[in-house]
Amino acid sequence: MSPTTLIPIERIEQQIFLMRGQKVMLDSHLALLYGVSTKRLNEQVRRNISRFPNDFMFQLTREEYELLRSQNATSKSGSGGRRYLPLAFTEQGVAMLSTVLNSERAIQVNIAIMRAFVKLREILSTHKDLVYKLEELERKYETHDKQIKSVFEAIRQLMMPPERPKRQIGFKVDEPGAKYKSKRKKA
Repeated sequence: MSPTTLIPIERIEQQIFLMRGQKVMLDSHLALLYGVSTKRLNEQVRRNISRFPNDFMFQLTREEYELLRSQNATSKSGSGGRRYLPLAFTEQGVAMLSTVLNSERAIQVNIAIMRAFVKLREILSTHKDLVYKLEELERKYETHDKQIKSVFEAIRQLMMPPERPKRQIGFKVDEPGAKYKSKRKKA
């Protein structure tokens, strides 16, 4: 059985969350994918805790769990709900799970999950490239805009007729006594 026919990658992608700056999957989602109970999955993790350092797995805080519950439909505590805060597994933690859950299904599911993580990483990488190119274009056209604006301003100034001195209406009054000064050259 192929891992992609077992579980669609899109379904796995929907269960990958960003927490503490890392892409993680919750223990309950992983348990469903692996076909075991959350209790069984967590038991296996606790029995092999040395395989799960903090960068492979961490327990959510109450605030993180409440935030996650408000954003997604997760079970409430109480009758049939969780008694402990969920465990979050990073990509490396998910890879390690396949070693502690030793079944053919665990291997196939793990392959599908690893492919989903790789696809998500590729999408994010492409997204970063697009953002960079868009910012580059904005910078390029920003300088073009400034240059184009200055060209239009120069054209507008050239189109304006030169200011001519206004002719005054009426008599021109010179300084007193200036009219009667001789225009002859003195010898």
